[in-house]
Amino acid sequence: MKDLKQRTIRGGLAKIVAQATTLLLRTGSLMIMARLLAPKDFGLVGMVTAVIGVFSIFRDFGLSAAAIQRETITKEQSSTLFWINLLVGATLTLLTLATGPFVAAFYHEPRLSGVTAVLATAFVVNAAGIQHFALLERQMRFVTLSIIDISSLLVSTSVGIVLALRGFGYWSLVATAAINPLVYTIGGWLISGWVPGRPSRNTGILSMMRFGGTITLNSLVWYMAINFDRVLLGRFWGVEALGIYGRAYQLVSIPTDNLTGAAGGVVFAALSRLQAQPDRLRSYFLKGYSMVLSLTVPIAFTCAIFGSDIIHIFLGAKWNSAVPIFRLLAPMTLGLATITPLGWLLTSCGSVGRGLRMALVITPVFIAGYSIGLLWGPKGVALGYSTAVILSVVPLMAWAVHGTPVSLRDLLQTIGRPLLSGIVAAGIALALQILYGSLLPPLSRLIVGVVLISSVYLWMLVCIMKQGPFYLEIIRSFRSTPASDEQLVFSPSISGQA
Repeated sequence: MKDLKQRTIRGGLAKIVAQATTLLLRTGSLMIMARLLAPKDFGLVGMVTAVIGVFSIFRDFGLSAAAIQRETITKEQSSTLFWINLLVGATLTLLTLATGPFVAAFYHEPRLSGVTAVLATAFVVNAAGIQHFALLERQMRFVTLSIIDISSLLVSTSVGIVLALRGFGYWSLVATAAINPLVYTIGGWLISGWVPGRPSRNTGILSMMRFGGTITLNSLVWYMAINFDRVLLGRFWGVEALGIYGRAYQLVSIPTDNLTGAAGGVVFAALSRLQAQPDRLRSYFLKGYSMVLSLTVPIAFTCAIFGSDIIHIFLGAKWNSAVPIFRLLAPMTLGLATITPLGWLLTSCGSVGRGLRMALVITPVFIAGYSIGLLWGPKGVALGYSTAVILSVVPLMAWAVHGTPVSLRDLLQTIGRPLLSGIVAAGIALALQILYGSLLPPLSRLIVGVVLISSVYLWMLVCIMKQGPFYLEIIRSFRSTPASDEQLVFSPSISGQA
């Protein structure tokens, strides 16, 4: 608990910097691959990932979150969890291999059997490193975790680009997806230095398995809610429609996914240490929530206003049909960024049952939204998806915080400042774009627009919304030097280097 504030802020900022690097790598890779490959290549791989992605929900059975959330954990418990994870991963690999022929038959595409077989290996590879990364997160060694993440992404995307240049088509995407978890897991083993022992009985992991099982079921339901749109599109509109929709979805989601990914691990680890201190838990959560929204809002508005320029610059002219889809999905990314942090709060407080009930209620709403839009193709799906997400935000917020140290009023006040600032900035940018937009080429227009939105937005937050002291406090905390204790957080009775 010592220096938790400094560790949390340093970890958060380090993760944001690392995720910014990851964003550049992923975006750069997408720009290159979009020019080397056809929409059908992306659609083929997207068909497989949309289906077998369900299995990825079970890859750790929620045991990594269970290991992080507990106040103490023993070496025997970690070792037992490792072998359970490995067994689950091997089982998922075999199930995925068996699913290949059915995936090919479902989409009427025989090439999908081979793609499924290669992607199946990721499950057992990932399973071998889950507990190593859980222990690193308990240590809050987020700089180290970010380095491993960036390294694995750099290696896998480099291999994929080389294969694409040599004419391997969709197999270059398959190779990227298969190599990334291999490099990531090897890095976790080397950096953590932890070697699991034999599994043990009577180690008290049944409660952790129940906790993890509920998280897994929750994740499965949410996966269906936010991914079934691509399954429906691939089945009823074909490989090219899915390829175009999938690239638009990926491009609009990359920034917010990186932001929530950067903040999620840090905030969850910190909140889990503060379960018995409700006031501090509330303060930490709201600050993390504010940071995520402050960065997400201008990105979402930029995507909505400058969607045509973004698609032209990042994907190329042959992807122009993705522009309306990209714009229509922008509200969805903002809505999900508003909802996602609620899961950090519920899970850290142990309220995973409520999270599951929320998912069971809201999933049919999401599916209904984009199923109705399916009649009008990819654009209809994007509009239905965004509409369903936005309409669900406030009810989910009220349900999530009921009985917690955080109130609905806290959330609305936290959201209101960046949202109002973003609306003003977007309105000014849109008005000026109408005046000067036709006079500039796409790249110049996008640069001017981003600078304009960012400047007005920052001025609104700091000068009008009086958020300057909040950001100054973060900067001062970042400059503070935390303690150097990086022991694995096992229970005190057997603590020490694992």
